[in-house]
Amino acid sequence: MAEGFLRMAGIIAKSNVAWNPAMAQLRRMAKGDERTTEYGSASYMTAIRSRSAKFTEIAFRPSAGQLETAARVVEYLRGKELISIDRIMCRKREYRTRIRLFVTKRYARLAYMWGRMLFKPAGEGAAGKAGKKPEGRPDFTIIDVPEWPERKVLVDPVTFTTFVLGTDYCGEVKKAGLRMMMYAHKTKRGGLGLHAGSKILRVRDAGSGKLVEKGMLLFGLSATGKTTLTCHHHWLNGGLGELVRIRQDDVVLLNRDGSAIGTEDNFYIKTDGLEPESQPLLYRGATSRNAILENVKLGDGGKIDFFDSSITSNGRGVVIRKELDCTDGSIDLPRVDMVVFITRRKTIVPPIAKLTPAQAAAFFMLGESIESSAGDPAQAGKPLRVVGTNPFIIGPPEEEGNRFLEILEANPRIECFLLDTGRFGAHPGTDDGIKITVYDSARLLADAARGAIRWKKDPDWGYLVPDYVPDVDMGHFDPRQYYSAEEYRRLTAELLEERRAWLGRFANLRKEIAGAI
Repeated sequence: MAEGFLRMAGIIAKSNVAWNPAMAQLRRMAKGDERTTEYGSASYMTAIRSRSAKFTEIAFRPSAGQLETAARVVEYLRGKELISIDRIMCRKREYRTRIRLFVTKRYARLAYMWGRMLFKPAGEGAAGKAGKKPEGRPDFTIIDVPEWPERKVLVDPVTFTTFVLGTDYCGEVKKAGLRMMMYAHKTKRGGLGLHAGSKILRVRDAGSGKLVEKGMLLFGLSATGKTTLTCHHHWLNGGLGELVRIRQDDVVLLNRDGSAIGTEDNFYIKTDGLEPESQPLLYRGATSRNAILENVKLGDGGKIDFFDSSITSNGRGVVIRKELDCTDGSIDLPRVDMVVFITRRKTIVPPIAKLTPAQAAAFFMLGESIESSAGDPAQAGKPLRVVGTNPFIIGPPEEEGNRFLEILEANPRIECFLLDTGRFGAHPGTDDGIKITVYDSARLLADAARGAIRWKKDPDWGYLVPDYVPDVDMGHFDPRQYYSAEEYRRLTAELLEERRAWLGRFANLRKEIAGAI
């Protein structure tokens, strides 16, 4: 039955299609939706301003109802003007994947934004030549009908076809391709597709004084600081030869040998509260004339206000990776040396902790964070858990946790950390404690990469916590300043019970993972 989705995609390909318009032409086609910023970049507003997680259906074997919906979409699109563009995911040859997007012409802005994120096909006679219908079948197909009266995302992992219906949010199109890429990497190559940023830190080793390079993966849901920290220079000392190389900000493909393959050319960042002091690289990218903004407040003359969330607290921007400082021509990590799980809590979770491999796999499964306006605006700010901090997993979640531990065991050089970017010392209902700042997080990661943190074992959790950090005053994060011994025991017991109960949901999870907390 799944072949029915692919057949329907083929029918759509015979409709009234504008094949692979050039980027400048797509912007002209979307001109009616554009408000131009003070920097000359395009800015758009959408009706739907977050992902449609509650409306997403994974259809390994499409039901009669799902096939009927797809058939109605095909019938609706007969005679409609469509835009189709082909793009390539991944730069490395053996991973290169062709994705074809069909979208109704009225929403040319979605083709313009999505087309900017990925790589253009290249080579003589390649699919993607402007104005020419491409030859052959794509690896993945996305059919986007934003004006559809019902909000629904139908995902068919068998034929790698996705129908995006009733939403004009660009993030939904972006994730349609990335979701399939992660699933394909897991099932075809035996690796793991991860919702994680990647970068290289070249730092002076605290022991030897020599320059060393550390490949880093940063996990985190939207609004936890994943992109902020991925695209940050950590205030490293360039005079000592230290530097950062940014690779990816959203999805990477982790291999069993510990290498990580990048997927996208450019970045789709969260813009709320963006300012040049704490996020200089992203701010510069978002204020480029080549950026594309979505649901960002503009004043007179197109003046951008990243602090006005009256439209949404999920403002977005496509920024050009090569325009950011600290990038080069590569999007891949030859080797991963550090894995960082970013969480956002308020009470007793330390700003950083060092984990054993089993603990790291447990925190992969816990996926602790808070809900953001990108996921479910109605629940924004509430605690939640998402395995792998990845809302786009297809298949059993514990399968991914087990494989993650296998990869760590095969690559013992990889160090794993828990990083809290929220607050510390809060008393719920009374006060919010103190903020763990971007400076704190960025410097903690730099010092961890240098091997400059002196660690001690936490008696309650078994992981390591800092005893001394050169660049951050850890005295601010001593729970004894904020809680009585009784309060701390209660908070510890409550969190321990929550974590164990969550891990207990996964019957096929390896015992050493389930027992690591």
